[in-house]
Amino acid sequence: MTDESPGTKAWSEQTSAFDRVRSVANTLSQPRPVSYIAGEAKVAETTARAHLERLVDLGILLKSDDEGLTRYSPDPLYTRTQAVRDLLEEYDRDALVRQKSELRDQIETWQGDYEVESLDELRERAATTDSADETRAVLQTVNNWKLVTHRLGIIKEAIENYTRYGCHYRSSE
Repeated sequence: MTDESPGTKAWSEQTSAFDRVRSVANTLSQPRPVSYIAGEAKVAETTARAHLERLVDLGILLKSDDEGLTRYSPDPLYTRTQAVRDLLEEYDRDALVRQKSELRDQIETWQGDYEVESLDELRERAATTDSADETRAVLQTVNNWKLVTHRLGIIKEAIENYTRYGCHYRSSE
């Protein structure tokens, strides 16, 4: 902790240990042990473990055992529900529909550019390219397409649930 950047130092001073642990744990891309999360959150392992267990109890994190080592990761269901909630808080129904349309346009552009109908066809294309640069470009588009598809699914869910939940999040308008 001796070589902390000014931003990290301010974060440690101005944010509670629980919020730092939650912040680190929610951004994990793979399950991590307590020691990793504690280090990133600038807290003792015992503190991190207590907060992580609370987050598991709240359904925010998943806990797994890998060869005797406990690891924690974001619960994908909680993460998805939170993403839908964030959309409902930020956008009205028309804006969500516009976003859906823009994402569909992007996918249709990739379909036209690569003359494919599906993401699987584009993956197959990557295996048959003639150069490393072309392979990298196709694989980058595959990754982008996957992200857009994921975001599209969340937006569709927000639109489908707008009437049921949207009014609860946008009541201040």
